[in-house]
Amino acid sequence: QVQLVESGGGKVQPGGSLRLSCATSGFTFDWYNVGWFRQAPGKEREILSCISINDYSEHYVDSVKGRFTMSRDDTNKIVHLQLNNLGPEDTAVYYCAREHAISMLRECLSADYTYWGQGTQVTVSS
Repeated sequence: QVQLVESGGGKVQPGGSLRLSCATSGFTFDWYNVGWFRQAPGKEREILSCISINDYSEHYVDSVKGRFTMSRDDTNKIVHLQLNNLGPEDTAVYYCAREHAISMLRECLSADYTYWGQGTQVTVSS
């Protein structure tokens, strides 16, 4: 059974940092692309980042490029998302997700993600 469990969310002041983790189980971790997403109140869920298992290239959307850093720990089957220089616009529930099937897509931002964790809340407020 595919499982993804996020942790590390919380409340932080503007300009602060958080490190999110996503522990995975139930599948061969280094065969699948895993991405980070978020959903802010009243908005659609958006992809933020992924690391392609094709060549381990990192991919980020423009809104978080330079502030967020994703990493993969294949030994422990965990992905992390380091969030720096947070602003109120980053307030959202953050999710990790696994692609539906093995794609080997280098452009992992375009993968079909269908397995989701429960999410972890990030609140940026003074």
